[in-house]
Amino acid sequence: MHKLYIHILFFMVTVGVSYAQQTIKVRDKVTQTPLEGVVVSYSNADNSGNIIGTTDARGIVTFLTIDTSAHLSFFLFGYKTAFMKYAVILKNAGVVNLDESAYHLNELVFSANKTAEKKSDIPQQIQIIGSGNIQQGNPQTSADMLVQTGKVFMQMSQQGGGSPVLRGFESNRVLMVVDGVRMNNAIYRGGHLQNVITIDPNVLDRVEVMFGPGSVMYGSDALGGVMHFYTKKPQLSTGDKMLVTGSAFTRYSSANQEKTGNVSLNIGWKKIASFTTFTIKDFGDLRSGMNKNPAYLTFGSRKYYAVRINGKDSMMVNSDSSVQKGSGYSQYDIMQKFLYKVNNDLDFIVNIQYSNSSDVPRYDRLTEMSGGKLKYAEWYYGPQTRFFASVSAEYKKENMFFKSARITLATQNIKESRIDRSFNKTNKRYLDEEVKVTTINADFNKELREKHELRYGVEVMTNDVNSNGYYKDIVTDSMWNTKSRYPDGGNKQNSFAAYFTHRWEINKKFILSDGVRLSSISLKSTFKDTTVFPYPFSNVNNNFSALNGNIGLVYLPGHDWRLVVLAATGFRAGNLDDVTKFFDSKPGSVLVVPNGRLKPEYVTSGEITIAKEFNHATLVELNTYFSSFSNIIITAPYQLNGQDSIMYNGKLTAVQANQNKRNAYITGFTLNVESELTPSFSMSHSLTYTYGRLNDKTSNGKDTLTPLDHIPPVYGQSSFVLKKKKFRGEFFVRYSGWKFIKDYRLGAEDNESYATPQGMPGWVTFNLRTEYSINKFIRAQVALENMLDTHYRYFASGFSASGRNVVVALRANF
Repeated sequence: MHKLYIHILFFMVTVGVSYAQQTIKVRDKVTQTPLEGVVVSYSNADNSGNIIGTTDARGIVTFLTIDTSAHLSFFLFGYKTAFMKYAVILKNAGVVNLDESAYHLNELVFSANKTAEKKSDIPQQIQIIGSGNIQQGNPQTSADMLVQTGKVFMQMSQQGGGSPVLRGFESNRVLMVVDGVRMNNAIYRGGHLQNVITIDPNVLDRVEVMFGPGSVMYGSDALGGVMHFYTKKPQLSTGDKMLVTGSAFTRYSSANQEKTGNVSLNIGWKKIASFTTFTIKDFGDLRSGMNKNPAYLTFGSRKYYAVRINGKDSMMVNSDSSVQKGSGYSQYDIMQKFLYKVNNDLDFIVNIQYSNSSDVPRYDRLTEMSGGKLKYAEWYYGPQTRFFASVSAEYKKENMFFKSARITLATQNIKESRIDRSFNKTNKRYLDEEVKVTTINADFNKELREKHELRYGVEVMTNDVNSNGYYKDIVTDSMWNTKSRYPDGGNKQNSFAAYFTHRWEINKKFILSDGVRLSSISLKSTFKDTTVFPYPFSNVNNNFSALNGNIGLVYLPGHDWRLVVLAATGFRAGNLDDVTKFFDSKPGSVLVVPNGRLKPEYVTSGEITIAKEFNHATLVELNTYFSSFSNIIITAPYQLNGQDSIMYNGKLTAVQANQNKRNAYITGFTLNVESELTPSFSMSHSLTYTYGRLNDKTSNGKDTLTPLDHIPPVYGQSSFVLKKKKFRGEFFVRYSGWKFIKDYRLGAEDNESYATPQGMPGWVTFNLRTEYSINKFIRAQVALENMLDTHYRYFASGFSASGRNVVVALRANF
């Protein structure tokens, strides 16, 4: 009989618990898709801010029974915060619909100090891209995703690439971070970089673009800003049953016959969860616009391309000069994450990412002509692979040393190669690089007396680089060594840094932020094979340290005004591409040699932000800045062992090296206007202007100001969004001003040879995106980009942008 009582008691407890647990479903008001990550809290006066829970991948939050008179709030960045009485929610079958927000003043940001903060409380200018924005924009690559903000400029040398420009800084002077780990490594060069495409936009939960120096939190390279990519996290089950959710989409684009597919799967239990995603992309040759400026009808035309026929290179006439022959490529990306929740205070996340591409043609080089013939028969990047693995632990039990702590151990392996062959030559050159990176990050935060918050941490990073070069005869298959891109005897670059930041909420109107970082960096390279190139030395060593800081004040005077003043410094340590360059640009004329005495480049920046909200419906924000750029690394005459010329290959040759020789300044502004005119209609506008000048020397040695390279022309975007039940439509205009040749830095990285004789023409495109929710599981998307089929190129690019493009996508969630 006692066994029967036990069974009855167990049944009653189980029923009681099941009855006590309640759920709320949160959905997007327009698409009716579930919203993950919505923070549900009490909003009553006596318990305001107490969190009830967070919605899972199904948009469901589970909690114990609460009083029907309780008032709840629902917060998710990108959406308006909703306040509802629980009784009203119950009458609506437990469903809450959230409206997309036109602007997001109270969003949480993480990149400024590696912890969650209200965007309005921090002095840095930050652009947030949410996963919803990414799905709506349907970017083919992460480079496209950044362009779609209208606030990031992008240089393009080929279709398989994209080099972001932030405040006039590019390549190794802007920093990319993935899940708290630096992507920039020892071979990031100073020209144009294409590494951003190795990040799959479809795995991203959010992206934060922080403009201006970010070296206090992130170290070297963060002169123009930081792009922090946060990938999606595994979701645990909030109940006793296993949670299984997923998504899939397929997309086609007409301009380059793009075919992309993605599948994602989340499996979660109470303590363990797994998230898996796979994306495959195939891009054909991109067709550029055919509507050209009448003064430049041949600009950007692909008239000829190389084909090898019967063992001989031939120039073929392109039947459609708007099709950029030799620009297609393919890529696949995989990510696997595991989450283990030990208890309420301790989580572990294992994060594995892998990206691999086909050969990626270097389109701009393939269009170069010499003597009426193509200069190159082949020029392409070999498959670029990026392997990333990390283990991170987050501990959230407060003690006397910290409120929370996060420790991340990461490893990366990057393989790159460059392959080229001159037209009508059989010798093909291969330059291969492999970079192995190990990183340890430890970040802590601590609150003191409620108004003070401290963040501190350390970062240790090692880079090991192997480089080799060889030729291969495509007819005989014979091979022989040639000079590698970097020293062939091994290269190491190590760094150690410690930082400390502080935020003080002085009162309701003033918030002070400050921070400091000390970094120590060492580099060692060895030249091994001197038979190919007679190096006059065998080793290069460089050691230095850098101290930088920031201080900012946010003033909230009331009446919806926000005023910010920020001063910050940033630095960039010379890497392998700067320190170890060794080549003869012209035998018997100039020899460029390594320089182990390079110092870091520095930026000192000041900025002011003024923002005003009108009627809780319109936000106007103006940010203006001035940056002093010092210790700039340039190639200039140099003395080797006290000599400005040496005998090299039997000829007296002038010596040059990379040196800290120049100073410059960059100034500019960004104007943003975001407005919600009605609950269904909103618009946004952004305009960015940048101006930069270099302190240079005339031929007779006098000081003069000349254009600084990497400075984009004025550019911007205007967007108009209409939202109705199940439907979302966006009409947007993207534009760029002229970059006249007088404002180019000739012979540098502005690539005047790929522009017109007058410079790069201005342009404007008109575009339309639409989205319709067939049901809560399936959405159809159709877009018409560059409606007028305008031909245009981004400044400094040797590759034309897409012509008229029809995009069709189908997305499903389960």
